[in-house]
Formats: sequence, structure tokens, C-alpha cells
Amino acid sequence: MSTSSSTARAQKAPDTRGPVRKLLTSFGFQIIAALILGIGVGLIAVSLGASGTNPTPLSDTLDRIGSSYVTLLRAAVVPLIFTAIVASISNLRRVQNAARLAGQTLLWFAITAFIAVSIGIVLGLTIQPGAKAGAGLESTGEPGTVGTWWNFLLGLIPQNFLGLTVSTAPGAVEGSYTSSVGFNILQVIVVAAVVGIAALKAGRKAEPFLVFTESLLKVIQRVLWWIIRIAPLGTFGLIGAAVVKYGWDKLTSLAWFAGAIYIGLALVIFVVYPILVKTHGLSIKQYFSGVWPAVQLAFVSRSSIGTLPLTQRVTERNLGVPSGYASFAVPLGSTTKMDGCAAIYPAISAIFVAQFFDVQLSFIQYVLIVIVSVVGSAATAGTTGAIVMLTLTLSTLGLPLEGVGLLLAIDPILDMGRTAVNVAGQALVPTIVAKREGILDEELYNAPRNGLPFAEDVDDADADADAAEPDATKEPAGAR
Repeated sequence: MSTSSSTARAQKAPDTRGPVRKLLTSFGFQIIAALILGIGVGLIAVSLGASGTNPTPLSDTLDRIGSSYVTLLRAAVVPLIFTAIVASISNLRRVQNAARLAGQTLLWFAITAFIAVSIGIVLGLTIQPGAKAGAGLESTGEPGTVGTWWNFLLGLIPQNFLGLTVSTAPGAVEGSYTSSVGFNILQVIVVAAVVGIAALKAGRKAEPFLVFTESLLKVIQRVLWWIIRIAPLGTFGLIGAAVVKYGWDKLTSLAWFAGAIYIGLALVIFVVYPILVKTHGLSIKQYFSGVWPAVQLAFVSRSSIGTLPLTQRVTERNLGVPSGYASFAVPLGSTTKMDGCAAIYPAISAIFVAQFFDVQLSFIQYVLIVIVSVVGSAATAGTTGAIVMLTLTLSTLGLPLEGVGLLLAIDPILDMGRTAVNVAGQALVPTIVAKREGILDEELYNAPRNGLPFAEDVDDADADADAAEPDATKEPAGAR
């Protein structure tokens, strides 16, 4: 895609909304209002006696609303990734630099991870959170899950066609069991890539399959738009439930550690990323306004995978990355591009554990922290949270795994910021690479947001119909 591809967009009808109505129908305002309202209702639930171990009808309602929204997003992940990757691979015959794009993507994943882990090491040595840890941390325990390189390699082998997994756990009633279906996102990517390549090799006989896949992708994108429109409701439930479950009192004994983590996250998302955006000749304001819907959802949902459909959406519709490339880079980034979980967090955490147990780290061990963070984040693919990456780092350095138990109390609070940074980086790298390769739609990148979750891009064929629709509920024609 080039910037000339945007010339087909028609001019929108003048915005006749009043300032109050314009504010109320703004997607950004709705998300912020939902955050504030969720915090308020969460505090009310806490004042009525709700806690993580003592749920009440109000706190349970918040939890159900938030978890149901994440479930909706996760339900769209597998069909979206599968159809998007197959469709994008089928278009590779029209892309001359596909291999170069893939190489540039992995290179920038590594560059940004190196910068992030370097910041983490500097902060860990400067703030020394392990030496300043508060009381009440004597109880430690080994983690239930340990990250290894073998787990990553075995995770590449699909267990079934779509990498689906079924787990069984004891139910609330004695003797009963509940089953849940999950998926390994890296296996989904592997399967989709193989199917896409096979369809290319099959030639003309596979054309009906490719046409069907592209049509199915459009249907999934439309459904996804409906899910995204109710994001404020999901945000309300997620943040309200988080206030009830975790609160902020747990930060007391680990205040220095939590502070170091959030300082590092802030430096990456508000300093490093803007510098990279500016050095590539792009607007910092447009980057943040474009990626912000996904960052907000990532913060409250604590799930890069759950936010993946929205991340891909903003990368294409707001930041101007061609859909064929974005459908490859964003899903790959959701499993291997984690500057928060796999760079800053394990670096500071490893230094914290070493300081807490009075272990002196050598220069080689600091180098190992960098290496593990730059190339090891893929070892967490298909797993939940940053604990696997942390245990991989500690085991590589030979540090006590019992140290993980020190940090679990506030992990959910830290995970909010970590996931937000992850998602911001997962959208940033494809944007940078697209710009460097001359395929970024800069007109779409610089298009006005006007409070909508996506830039206003209207095809000629839909201009009249779209102009008659309320702006708050309008779907970008590019999603059709």
C-alpha cells in the first residue's frame, strides 16, 4: 500500500454535532469515563466488604462483565489470525519484499527489546529495589510454572489443527469437574502459515479456498467491530474488578520494586517509542492517538492475546500499515514482542531477587539478562503472564526460583502497565518497518481521529451511506 491508495477516500459530511454530544460520543471519552466509573464502583464494592477472597453480588457482577468481554475478544483471536495470515500469504505473490519485511520486523523487535532491557538493568542498579524491600516478604515458594527453551521449541509443534487445548479442573460441587478450551497462539500462526503456503503451491485449484478465506476474514472483521464498540462496558467491569481483587495496599512492602517497574515502563512508552517515531519522520501525536484504544484495553484486560484483534485493527486503520503485512507482524508480535513482560520486568526482577538474597551478579550474568530478554520472549508464547519469562531468566542466571514468590502479591497490578507497553510496541514496530520500506499509508496515519476509535476513511462507494450514519457508531469502510 502506498499513500496514493488513500486518494479514493471521499470527503465526509460536515460534523454537525454539538460540543457536548461530540464529547459524549467520543470513543476516547467513553473509555476514560468507564475507567473512572469502574474505579468508583470498585471502591464502593470494597467499602461494602468485597475483596478478592470475599466476593459480593456487586463485585461478582463487575468480574462477570469484565471477564465476559475478554472472552469475547479471545473468541475472535483464532479465526482472525488464521484467516488473516492465510489471506496475507496468498497475497505474497504480489509483494516483492516479503522476506525483507519479515527480517526487518524481527530486527526491530530485537532493537526495541535491547533498549528496554538496558533501561531495566540501569533502573535496577540505580534504585536497588531488592535492598529496599519492606517487611513481610519472608514467605517464599517455588513457582508452579517454569519457563524453558524446550517448552518454546515443543510449543511450535501443533497439537491439533488450530492448536486448541482442553483443560479440566475440579468444580464448585464435590465430585464435579469443569472443562475449558484454550489455544496456543504460536501454534495457530504455524498452522495458518503452512496452510497459506500450501494454498499458494496448489495454484489455481486453491483459488476458491482463498476467495472463501478472504470473505470470511471480512465477516470476522465486521463482528470484531461490534465487539470493539462495547469496549467501554468491558473496561468498566475489568477495572472495577481489579480494584476489588488487588487494591493498592499490596504495593506497600514492594513500593520501590513497583516504582522501578513503572518508571521503566513509562520511559519506554513515553520516551523511547516517541523518539523512534520522530526519527522516522512521523507524528508522535498521531501515533499515540492511533494506538491508544488498544493500549487502554491492554491496561485493563492484562492480555496481549485478548487485545490482539484491536491491536491489529488500530495498526491497520489508524497507523496506516498495509493489512497484508500487519496480519503477519501483529500476531507475531503478540507472542514474541513484549518489552514490558519480557524485557523491563525480568531485568528489574532478576536484579531484585539477586539483591534480596545478597547474590552478586557478574558482568557475564548481566549480559545473559540482555540475551534472554532479546531472544527469549518467544519462549513465553502461548503461556499466560510474565512469570514464565521471569523463571526462565532466573534459571538461566542460576538465581533462586523461590524469589518469584516474593513478587506474586503485586503481579496483577504490574501486569497492567506491562501489557500496555507490550501492545504499544506491537503496533509500533510494524509502523516503523512499513515507513522504512515505503509502504506506510501516511495519509491514513495523519488522518483526523475526531474522537473515533479509528481514523475516518470512507470509500467512494460508501460515502453517501456513511455520511447519514451517526459518527459514534460508524464503522470505517476499510473494514468492510
